Amino acid sequence: MKLRNLVYFLVLLFALPLANIAQADDDSESYEKTIKAFKDAGESGKFFDSAYGYAVFPTIGKGGAGIGGAIGKGRVYKKGEWVGDSSMIQLSIGFQLGGQVYSMIIFFEDERAFNEFTKGEFEFSAQATAVAITAGASAQASTQGTSGGVSGGRGTAETAGKYTKGMAVFTVARGGLMYEAALAGMKFNYKPKK
Repeated sequence: MKLRNLVYFLVLLFALPLANIAQADDDSESYEKTIKAFKDAGESGKFFDSAYGYAVFPTIGKGGAGIGGAIGKGRVYKKGEWVGDSSMIQLSIGFQLGGQVYSMIIFFEDERAFNEFTKGEFEFSAQATAVAITAGASAQASTQGTSGGVSGGRGTAETAGKYTKGMAVFTVARGGLMYEAALAGMKFNYKPKK
């Protein structure tokens, strides 16, 4: 129990300075722009046609020096309709230095995957990966989605992605520089829209 409290304290220590970055995009326009960026960027756009739903995080702030954290807020969509909100927090331990801001989308292949994510609390494992859409973006977003490669810029990226366990994850780097060879896991909370 003491270790768990220490982990939460460390996450807050590194993630709180990033909270202002993550809170900055909490308006409908930022969600629309982020969704458009993913629709226009390579293969991630194809997922909108077949996905049961998706979760969009316009801004995730991440930073660390040995121990790090990330924080972000998002919205969850079912068949294109906004149905709830999500928040994420991440702790990473390992060789890392710097800070980074990125956007992320998680596609749900079917109702089962959607329901798994929206049960209230959901965690991705430390070994999972995401497809990075922009050149220079980290190919390890520590999520249990897809893995793949990238070339080109934001609008001309060629990505290779597929569903893994009913979910596919893509990221778009927005700024910052971070070197990382770390173990990390993400925890998500979901709250239905009122």
